Amino acid sequence: MMPVLIVLNAGSSSLKFQVYDTPDGAEPRVAFKGLFEGLGGSAHFIVKDASGNLLDEMTWSSGDRLGHEEALMHLVSWLRQHQEGRRLAAIGHRVVHGGAAFTGPVIVDEDVVQKLETLVPLAPLHQPHNLEPIRIVRRRLPGLPQVACFDTAFHQTQSEIASLFALPREMRERGVRRYGFHGLSYEYISSILKDYDPRLATGRVIAAHLGNGASLCALDKGISIATTMGFSALDGLPMGTRCGAIDAGVVFFMLREMQLSPEAAERILYTKSGLLGVSGLSNDMRVLRANAATDADAKRAIDLFVYRITREIGSLVAALGGLDGLVFTGGIGENDVATRAEVVAGLAWAGLALDEEANRAGGPRISAGSVATAWVIPTNEELVIARQTQSVLGATQARLAS
Repeated sequence: MMPVLIVLNAGSSSLKFQVYDTPDGAEPRVAFKGLFEGLGGSAHFIVKDASGNLLDEMTWSSGDRLGHEEALMHLVSWLRQHQEGRRLAAIGHRVVHGGAAFTGPVIVDEDVVQKLETLVPLAPLHQPHNLEPIRIVRRRLPGLPQVACFDTAFHQTQSEIASLFALPREMRERGVRRYGFHGLSYEYISSILKDYDPRLATGRVIAAHLGNGASLCALDKGISIATTMGFSALDGLPMGTRCGAIDAGVVFFMLREMQLSPEAAERILYTKSGLLGVSGLSNDMRVLRANAATDADAKRAIDLFVYRITREIGSLVAALGGLDGLVFTGGIGENDVATRAEVVAGLAWAGLALDEEANRAGGPRISAGSVATAWVIPTNEELVIARQTQSVLGATQARLAS
């Protein structure tokens, strides 16, 4: 029977999934993809084939209170009914934070789960939800292998200096350092650069993962040497609801002068800031663009977002010692024509010039006659997770056989 892998990406009220065939150890290929949304309320399940054709969907009433466990077991049951000669071999999970201990994907056991739980304070918006389906599978499908794949692991190639904060040594020894995130996305971009322009794969590239979460990564010959996110996924660029880089003194002001609890301050920085906080309107770039002409705060949020992107790109160009290419990816990076145009316009000093027609068409190359080139490359974090899961399973089986 064909071995298949499920790739899961869990959120607070959602569960995204892709199912991959893995024929004879070849490159994983999508068989099904879909999601559950509205978990905990009026849940909705949708699944499509690899071409995007709708295969099934279902909605539960709010009274059913469908949670992640029921959703995951519904998915497994659905697959059993539609496998057609397929055998579920493993589940691969996106886990945002791997800390210093996990430099690559690992088979999940109790020790791994316990170590990952200690990292929840470093990624409170993501880590608890990433761990929930892992616990569910261990409880409901205890014999099924699981592989944790980390957003931090790709950045382990960065130098010690790039990862340091100017803090006392004892804090560094407790794990306070720069980790970086969106590594699964950047690993995919790094792996695919050669297919767009071989010079990018061996050159100095900045990848801009722009979405509700946003960051930049400096790639030298495809290797991460610097990134805008740091100790947590709160650092760097302004995001949908996260503030990005902020003077630590602001936090002391919130605690002392505003008399907020640490929990209340954390909620503001993670869930009420960024595009939402500045605009007072929305964290969705599409909504902000639609209102920017008449809403000064919406325009201000967009302008700040673009300004910070171009400013941070400047710092990464310095880290790279030059720039050969800029890659836009993520929901905003792949779809927002205006953001790409504004960022490229702000980088004329770096040798970038926009091809407006190509940008409106979505690329892939959106620069014209420039020293450095600009590109739009869709990311594929799920494929990276499937590849890593397949690789870890193969290595484990080889060790057992030897």
